[in-house]
Amino acid sequence: MVAYNVPSANQVLVPETLLKKNQSCAKAAAALVAKKAEAKKARIAKRRDLFKRAATYHAENKAAERREVFLRRQAKKNGDFYVPAQPKLVFVVRIRGINNIAPKPRKVLQLLRLLQINNGVFVKLNKATSEMLQLVQPYVAYGYPNQKTIRELIYKRGYAKSDKQRIPIHDNSVIEKGLGKFNIVCVEDLINEIATVGPHFKEASNFLWPFKLSNPNKLWHARKFLHFVEGGDAGDRENFINKLVQSMN
Repeated sequence: MVAYNVPSANQVLVPETLLKKNQSCAKAAAALVAKKAEAKKARIAKRRDLFKRAATYHAENKAAERREVFLRRQAKKNGDFYVPAQPKLVFVVRIRGINNIAPKPRKVLQLLRLLQINNGVFVKLNKATSEMLQLVQPYVAYGYPNQKTIRELIYKRGYAKSDKQRIPIHDNSVIEKGLGKFNIVCVEDLINEIATVGPHFKEASNFLWPFKLSNPNKLWHARKFLHFVEGGDAGDRENFINKLVQSMN
């Protein structure tokens, strides 16, 4: 004789389709929990990698500064003069409007992306850009930015150019989206690439929208458009550009 399980009066029968649906929902929930856990691990690992990159750049900068000090002291000890390497980076600020500008300087300003007064850009210094700066000297002020100036500009005034749109750099994901293929995935990578004029300087510089700076308080001279060495503000300011930019930032 075969025994059959007959449901009691209090037992609730659940349809098979509902059982399958509950099982699939449970699997989906478990998969979502596992996915979130993996994403959290990836974020932690990425954050640690970014901290390591920042620490590496900081150590390299400190080592370079110590080396400069050592070479300067060594030269002084031997009775020689220490000549530092030629700067490879300049920061250019437009200080003059569009009135009475010849066609050639106007074109150079367009190539440098200096379309408005108080716009600023980073430029790699070579023979071609040096000749371009000579053409537009009466309309710009430029010089050699230090690490502090570069960092403050990017953190305070940095905007990215994405699809011809000016968007704020509110997160490292903005940089990774635009420059990730060049292994530039965070702000510290971008600062280091600009400061050291790295192999992807052109892409990093073009990624940054021209900086929109404020008027410096009581720093413009009465004869603003004369050369800097003549008591004006235009032309090459060398290291004095840092004081000007920090007052405009």
